[in-house]
Amino acid sequence: MTFVPARAGAVARKEWFHIRRDPFTLALALVLPLLMVIVYGVAIDFNVKEIHLAVSDLDQSQASRRLIDTFSSSHYFRPRPEASAALATADLSDERARAALIIPPRFEKDLLAGRGAKVQILLDGADNSTVGPISQYVASIQALASRRLAGVDPSPPYQLRTRFLFNPELNSRWFVIPGLTVVIMAILSIFLTALTVAREWENGSMELLLSTPVEPIEIIVGKAAPYAALGILATAFVYVIARGVFGVPFAGHLWVFALGCLLFLVTYLAQGLLISVLTRQQTIAMQFSMLTGMLPSNLLSGFIFPIASMPRLFWYLTMLLPARWFMVISRHAFLEGSGFSELAVPFAALALSCATMVALAARSFRRTLE
Repeated sequence: MTFVPARAGAVARKEWFHIRRDPFTLALALVLPLLMVIVYGVAIDFNVKEIHLAVSDLDQSQASRRLIDTFSSSHYFRPRPEASAALATADLSDERARAALIIPPRFEKDLLAGRGAKVQILLDGADNSTVGPISQYVASIQALASRRLAGVDPSPPYQLRTRFLFNPELNSRWFVIPGLTVVIMAILSIFLTALTVAREWENGSMELLLSTPVEPIEIIVGKAAPYAALGILATAFVYVIARGVFGVPFAGHLWVFALGCLLFLVTYLAQGLLISVLTRQQTIAMQFSMLTGMLPSNLLSGFIFPIASMPRLFWYLTMLLPARWFMVISRHAFLEGSGFSELAVPFAALALSCATMVALAARSFRRTLE
């Protein structure tokens, strides 16, 4: 039998009637993306701010107070005065502060005498994700304090001017929200198809559909089409919120981003259908969806952890994940304005994943028919 669009359309209409009678599916498809992008877009911020700094000023001089003012005026640190170095260190141990500044006695005298005044900075290394940014802040403040306190210009005989391309404000939300689009689409597409189709297996309605003269590819297209429409609508909502609420720029071409969305959406919809065929139970389908869709999209796609920093084995493993390639497409389309030619490799990998997943889903349905 050949592919007949009318039969696929009949399956799609039947699936749409099921969706309209299921408020949970509609809420999952339309409300969840809005909540996720608003909540996580506000909550996830890689910029380290409001750092509590325990300060032990044992010199109590004009120079030491000027040094403390340099830290507080940077708007990164919030000084917390302590009477002794032991109390300042205790603030670190008790997590009341994330850094401690200890200014020894004779600080101003050593500074004026040219003997090289020294202070001590202690950092809480338990959270290694914040140590790097705090260390950079301290280095910048050290150079500024040297000019203020001693009139020393620590700049070298050459001048380096740094210019940040694509994200000049270093706004972490501009980096997070395009990646969050990938995570939302992955969760929605795989959960919608895996759970709803698995429910049909449990209710016995899928066996009735398979008993009709319908080709597996027609079932796949008919089942996936309504959820693809919901996924596209949810993606449009996320795009509008990203641009209108969070002010994320979009420097690329909409058709490039839309093509990437379509390939990624079809890939995960087919994966959800494949999970439903293999499990036929909603509970197991949810677990498989989390293991193969949600967790890899969050942890191994480059959304939070840079792929370049992963061990070589996992670096190669991420090449099998569609989310890794769509993450590149989404962020480059939003921030860098890359065209189709610059994104040829991610598009090729995503198209290959899409074709493979659709073929596996069709083969699984064919085996079920037989």
